[in-house]
Amino acid sequence: MNMKTRPKVGMLLIGAKRFRELGQGTADGTYDERKLSEAERYLNRFGEFADIVYDGIVYEREDVERTVTRFFDERVDCVFAMYLSWAEDFTWIRFLREMPPVPIFFSSVVRDKLDITDTNDENQFIDFLSAGALVGVQEASGSFRRFDRPMCESFIGTLDEVAERFRIFAKAAHVRAQLRKTNLSLLSCYNEAMWATYVDPYNIFSKIGPEIHFLSVQELTDEISKVSDSFTDELTKSIADSYRMMPNVDYEKFKASVRASYAMEQIAAKANTDLLVLNDIDTVLFKYVGLRPGFTPTDKSIEMVTVPEGDIGGGLATYILQLLAGTNANFIEPFYIDHANRGFVAGHAGPNDYREAPENVVIARDERFAKTAWKYAGAPFAWYVFPAGMKTMLHMSEKNGVMKMVCTLVECLPTKHYLASYSHANFRHPTLAPEELFNRIIENGVTQHYGIVAGDVTAELEVLAKLCGFEFVCIK
Repeated sequence: MNMKTRPKVGMLLIGAKRFRELGQGTADGTYDERKLSEAERYLNRFGEFADIVYDGIVYEREDVERTVTRFFDERVDCVFAMYLSWAEDFTWIRFLREMPPVPIFFSSVVRDKLDITDTNDENQFIDFLSAGALVGVQEASGSFRRFDRPMCESFIGTLDEVAERFRIFAKAAHVRAQLRKTNLSLLSCYNEAMWATYVDPYNIFSKIGPEIHFLSVQELTDEISKVSDSFTDELTKSIADSYRMMPNVDYEKFKASVRASYAMEQIAAKANTDLLVLNDIDTVLFKYVGLRPGFTPTDKSIEMVTVPEGDIGGGLATYILQLLAGTNANFIEPFYIDHANRGFVAGHAGPNDYREAPENVVIARDERFAKTAWKYAGAPFAWYVFPAGMKTMLHMSEKNGVMKMVCTLVECLPTKHYLASYSHANFRHPTLAPEELFNRIIENGVTQHYGIVAGDVTAELEVLAKLCGFEFVCIK
C-alpha cells in the first residue's frame, strides 16, 4: 500500500472530424487549434490531482484504437470522457464497445462566458461550432446509456465544478484499483465470539479485490524466536525514548510485547500484507505467545494497517479510510452514550495506529489482562488518545453477499487518558443527538466496529460504494 499515490486517469476528448480544418486564417485559428488549447486547460487542471494518460484529441477510428490500447496497457484507474462539441459518434460508440470495464466519468464543461454576437463573422462562426458541447453531450448520452456499462457517472458544469466532482470520482476509482491489488492477512482466525463480523473471503476477493492469506500463531512464534535480544533491546529503547511511560510497566514484558509486535510485522511482510487483521483475543495466541502484540507499527515508515478482533469488515473500513485520506486511520468501537454531554465515548483495546499524534501516546500496562495466568500478563501497549478534530466514521460488514457501508461525520473532542487498556476519545455528532445518531445507525444493521480518519471523505466513499457495488448509507 502507498497512501501518497495519485490516481492514473485516461483522458478521452472527442472532436468533430468534419469541423477539424475549418477556420483557417481566422483570428483564433482552426477548430482543431482551438480544441488543442481547450484540451491543454483540462490537462493542466486535472493534472493538479491526477496523473493523466492522453494521446491527443480523438477524430478517427485509429485514434480510438490507439487510445483504448494505451489506457489498457497503462491500467488507468478511470477515464474522463467528453465531447468537445458536436461530433460524429462512431468514435464514442467504438470506445464504449472496445474499452474493457473501467470507471468512466462522462462530462461536459460549460464555458464561463460566450462572446458570440454575429456568426456572419467566420471567426465567430467557428466559435459557435466549437462551443456546441451541449449538443455533443446530449448525443453521446444516448449511447452511454444504451451500452449501460457499470461504474459510470455523468456530470455537466463549469470547469471548477467538473474538476471537483471528477477529483472525488478519480480518488474513489484509484482506491478501487488499489483494493484489487491488496493483500489481506488474517492472524489466525475469525473471532468465534462475534459471528456477525464474519465475511465470505470468496466475495471479498471476487467482488472487491483483496486476496486473503491466513497466517498462523505457529508462524508468529517461530518468528519471535528469530528476533535477537540485542535487536529487541534496541527497538524497545527507541520506543521507550519516544513516548511517556507509566511507572508500573514491567520492562521485561515491555520487551516481549515489542518483540512480538516486530515479529508479527515480519510474517505479515513475507505475505506482502497491506491489511493485517489480528484476532487478538484468541486463546491460542495467549497460550503460545503469552500476550497480544501492543506496539505495531514499530516503525514510522510502515504503511500496513493492523486491526484487532479478527474483523475483516472493520479492517477494510479502516484501510479504505486510510487510502482515501492519505493519513493514519484508527479502529474504534462506540462504548456508551454520554447523554449529559450530548456525545459518545469510543475506542478499542489492542493494536491501533498511534503515529499521528505522538504526544497523545502513553506506554501503559494492559490492565484488561494484567491479572490473567498468561505468561506476559499485563504486557504494555501504546495507550493512545485519538487527536481532536472532525473525523469520517465508517462501518463495513456483509449482508446477503453484498458489502455495505454506513458512514457519518463525528467530532473527536479533546480528551485525556482515562479508559485504561483502551485507546479512546470522546465524540460528538455535529447536529444529531447521540441517541438519534445510533438509532439511525442500527436501523441499517451493523456490528460494533468502525474506522475513523481525519477529515471528510464521505463523498469519496459514496462514489467508491457505487463503483464497487456496495450498499451505502451516509447519516447527516
